[in-house]
Amino acid sequence: MKSFPNPLTPAEEKYYIQRYTEGDLEAKHILIERNLRLVAHVIKKYQNLEEDPEDLISIGTIGLIKAVVTFNPDKGNRLAAYASRCVENAILSPMRFYSREKSPSKDCSHIGRYLQSFQMKIISCAEQKTALYSTRLCASIHSG
Repeated sequence: MKSFPNPLTPAEEKYYIQRYTEGDLEAKHILIERNLRLVAHVIKKYQNLEEDPEDLISIGTIGLIKAVVTFNPDKGNRLAAYASRCVENAILSPMRFYSREKSPSKDCSHIGRYLQSFQMKIISCAEQKTALYSTRLCASIHSG
């Protein structure tokens, strides 16, 4: 079984991030490859679920790629800290979606609030239109 490459040292990480921001795509690949161990570490939290570990690795890797592309070193964080959140969010996002699909009644409370708000807007518009119509009617009666 092939093991993951060692993670980058802080100095190496800074070097490759700088090279990537200057347009070096090889640096991007190195940043991704040397942080793959992080994906494996994050998915360990979810190994007791019924999700296929290979799917989790694929989804987590997509999160890692997104992290490398969107990372801002000026914020003072290490790439690994930022990437772990991106990987976790990438894994959780489909789980949240599918859990809603399986039990839609849990997530429908916002629909009632939305409809109530929409109904209030319709009533408000209708009242404004009625008031405008009444004003025009009164104006036409007085001018005629």
